[in-house]
Amino acid sequence: MTRSGGDGRRQVAGWSIRWDEARAAEARAGGWWIDRTIGQAALELVRDEPDRVLLIDGDRRLTAGQLYADAVRLADGMRRDGLKPGDVVSFLLPNWHEACCVYLAASIAGLVAHPLVPAYRRAELGFMLQDCGSKIIFVPRQFRGFDYIELMREVCGDLLTPPKVVALRGDPGPFESYSVYLNSGSADATFPAVDPDSVRMVLYTSGTTGRPKGVLHTHNSINADIVQIHRHWNAGRPARYLVASPVSHIGGSLYAFELPLLFGTSAVLLDNWNAETAIRLIEEHQCTHMAGATPFLEQILGAAKAGDTRLESLRVFICGGASVPPSLVRQATAWFADCAVSRVYGSTEVPTVTVGALEPGDLEHAAETDGRIGMAEVKLKGASAPGQEGEIFARGPQMLVGYLRPEDEQDAFDEDGFFNMGDLGRFIDADYIAISGRKKDIIIRNGENISPKEVEDLLVLHPDVLEVAVVGLPSDRTGELACAFIVPRAGARPEVSELSRFLDQHGVAKFKAPERVVLQDSLVRNAAGKVLKHVLRSELLAHEAS
Repeated sequence: MTRSGGDGRRQVAGWSIRWDEARAAEARAGGWWIDRTIGQAALELVRDEPDRVLLIDGDRRLTAGQLYADAVRLADGMRRDGLKPGDVVSFLLPNWHEACCVYLAASIAGLVAHPLVPAYRRAELGFMLQDCGSKIIFVPRQFRGFDYIELMREVCGDLLTPPKVVALRGDPGPFESYSVYLNSGSADATFPAVDPDSVRMVLYTSGTTGRPKGVLHTHNSINADIVQIHRHWNAGRPARYLVASPVSHIGGSLYAFELPLLFGTSAVLLDNWNAETAIRLIEEHQCTHMAGATPFLEQILGAAKAGDTRLESLRVFICGGASVPPSLVRQATAWFADCAVSRVYGSTEVPTVTVGALEPGDLEHAAETDGRIGMAEVKLKGASAPGQEGEIFARGPQMLVGYLRPEDEQDAFDEDGFFNMGDLGRFIDADYIAISGRKKDIIIRNGENISPKEVEDLLVLHPDVLEVAVVGLPSDRTGELACAFIVPRAGARPEVSELSRFLDQHGVAKFKAPERVVLQDSLVRNAAGKVLKHVLRSELLAHEAS
């Protein structure tokens, strides 16, 4: 949204959001923004098809009627606990059906959903929960062998105003049980209408400053993206998604939380990624759609070849979140003969900037570009002629309505309200974009964003580290890996395992730890003293290629 007209902001249920009335009117006229929330859509679906299966979670199948009834009970329980519209509901959950229930409950009650990555630990959780003023958080008793009850004891002990903790699937310890909390509310409860322009979700993304930034989306901004996906990805009935991307990310949340209720699709939830399991679920449930980062496609293709299966039910595979090799798209298209495989481009701030290239026979654009521009407007700053590289700026009805902290918006938008995507790219055949590089200093590993500065600020405190620069290197397994270029103190030789333990002691998620260490006599810098990370990267890659 641009800042033209007035102060360029609007207050809704206690949240300050960016606002431009003219662009809001355009979004409504185009059918992207509507006067209906997902809570209302869910109620309509329940009235028409209460027995329609929306979620498949292991042996559990949740119908529209069951999901809505549980969500209303949960929403009523939170209201009885004193939560009011605009308050934040956090959930640190894997791809479980309870996460969908919490999200819908928040939407029904006008609360703000706050999905959290299960890999987060004390440092990330403490900051985010305090930053957004979370009132309640839903966590697993245990997941992947990790004890979340003990984690929440530590986190709550660090906070002046800790949220209420509700634990799922096991002994809740000192906290409240999900089953008990669920039954504290009434399935007959009613709620006032929710403003579709109110904040619906806050998602944190790693920033170049090292401090995570809270991205704000409304009911309408999310609806706009869902409508676009429905139009371009053939995502209506009888589509069935395998949701392996975390529901704590913008992508996974759309496929699991939104599409089933708005368009009657089904979501098969996979909480722990394994390519062989994914293939089994696709075949068992005849899944038609899947989306995920590069490692998902690489591994599922390898497993399908090993198992000699073509996954005949699969019609669409959307790949993004990191660099996608053109050869991978071509190989997957050749193997999954009935499936359109395409690269796409977007971010938490502006989801689904491009809609891929899913037209039959358009393998060239699917493999060699990052997709055709959808409803977003895109401009390349610094590109003076067709085909030249420029800095990508995007604007559209699906974009964020600001950051939780307005000061984070200082350099995020240009004078026309276009968001700075932080990437470099060029136009191909006018309507397509090819991403050529990254301007922002972010590493994307297995679809998770890592802020190098956050890691550097901690590693420089290690007694063996004099200077450090964390740089992303290409990885066939994870898309990118984090490499720490370190100038050690005299006589020291810090290793990966020691640095990982050090970060773990500081409560940092394990996926942020460097996977590689390169010791240096010094870090190459420019005249202003800035470390030239691109030189470190290119020199290392050139040395290894020689």
